[in-house]
Amino acid sequence: MRGWMYVLAAALLWVPGVAGAELLLPPGFRASVYVTGDGFDVGTNRDVRGIPSMSTLAFDDTGALYVSRTGRRYVGGEVEDIWSVYRIPAGGAQLSPKTAAMFFYGPPLPNPQVGAVRGGRELFITTFDRERRIGVLYRIVDGRIELVAGGTPSKGTPPLLKQPEGVTVDAAGNLYVADREQGAVIRLDPAGQVLDARFVSLVRPRVLAFDGGGHLWVGIDAKAEAPWQQGPGEIWQVTPQGIPRLVLSGPVPQAISVSPGGNLFVADRHGAEVFALTPDGTKVPFARFTDGDTARSLAFAPITAGTSKAGVAGDLFVVAIKRGAWQVNEIVRISGPFDELVRERAR
Repeated sequence: MRGWMYVLAAALLWVPGVAGAELLLPPGFRASVYVTGDGFDVGTNRDVRGIPSMSTLAFDDTGALYVSRTGRRYVGGEVEDIWSVYRIPAGGAQLSPKTAAMFFYGPPLPNPQVGAVRGGRELFITTFDRERRIGVLYRIVDGRIELVAGGTPSKGTPPLLKQPEGVTVDAAGNLYVADREQGAVIRLDPAGQVLDARFVSLVRPRVLAFDGGGHLWVGIDAKAEAPWQQGPGEIWQVTPQGIPRLVLSGPVPQAISVSPGGNLFVADRHGAEVFALTPDGTKVPFARFTDGDTARSLAFAPITAGTSKAGVAGDLFVVAIKRGAWQVNEIVRISGPFDELVRERAR
């Protein structure tokens, strides 16, 4: 495979000898296991290392990583997944069933998903009550939780949020929430008041990100009933005025994140790859997984004084499914010249 370098993700110093997800990366990039665990792959003979399945992640300005366990948002059943969000300190961690509670952040919530961090410390979480078809947007600061929007409406009033998924924040602090069931992205002011109940209408929107030009990127499942099913999915770019433009059709975007240089990176679970996407629709290959591994989520660490001190500023963090064992994942850290690569290969 011309232009690629085979990289076996090595462990950080505190986890000697741990083999991570196997990646094909371009020259100049390196990968290492950042978060892993033992004892969570129960009931199978695969003996796969990792932590309980994680679907969303985000960083604060200190370099702390927030991740949420996968909930039952897309499948029915009697069990409601109620979990706390995990807060991983700068430097990474190795978890076990006995130590996992040490990393809990905030109260247990039904089907939580990490959305975004605003102002370096305000963490926004969406939750979803499948039976009642009511969603909530929460704000967590220093472990204390506050309802921002959604929840049980007044009698005779439809709920504001039915199945909220991704959350992102614009430069003014306004909040954008993708509501999968309502087929809309809702725009809220910084305090959580509704500015536009249908800022943009799209089929099954799920993941959101803002680029440096003030454009909103939206990844949708479109015809896929659940994100792990085959698409085709779509990726849209939306102007500040709410005008959508289809940029790419095909891959189901499991997660999206904008690099420090303003380029969109996409986790394609079905394609077992991470790629970059330019505003004109040019797809730039980046990372490929091997041996049954694939990407579940991703996020760039912001460039701040805290993340620079922690040594993670501008790095890409990917939740990897190992050898098809979706029940346990590892978080892999990738470092390198991301934006230089996109500029060079998008010419």
